[in-house]
Amino acid sequence: MKKTLLALFFAATSSYSLAADQQQVTVTLASASTMAQGMAMVLANQMQEQGAQVDILLCDKAGDIALKGATGDALKPNNVTPAQLLDGALKKGATASVCALYLPNTGHSADDLRDGITAANPATMGANLLEKNRKVIGF
Repeated sequence: MKKTLLALFFAATSSYSLAADQQQVTVTLASASTMAQGMAMVLANQMQEQGAQVDILLCDKAGDIALKGATGDALKPNNVTPAQLLDGALKKGATASVCALYLPNTGHSADDLRDGITAANPATMGANLLEKNRKVIGF
């Protein structure tokens, strides 16, 4: 019984330690450039594959890839759009939001956003960006 409890304790604390040590990354993307959007999403996906928890903040024209039915130009060599790359990141556990200014200044509403994408809360986003061990990358 003691061995079982001890094993459970170590398993629980090990997984907690791994989660606590997971690199937190915020990718901010405001560029209207398809290549910049694509590269930001490629790197977000790569960071996830290497164990990071990625949060994506889309502002200005980049917010358009968060809209339902977003298309765009496919990028070589894999012939995928930034919106498709964003979908891939979301499926792997990334979070995504549009900046708080996006919806009221574009005429879009929260109903226009794809599933799983929300409008960012400035206070929460500001606190996240100030986290000591968080990396913030801008495009």
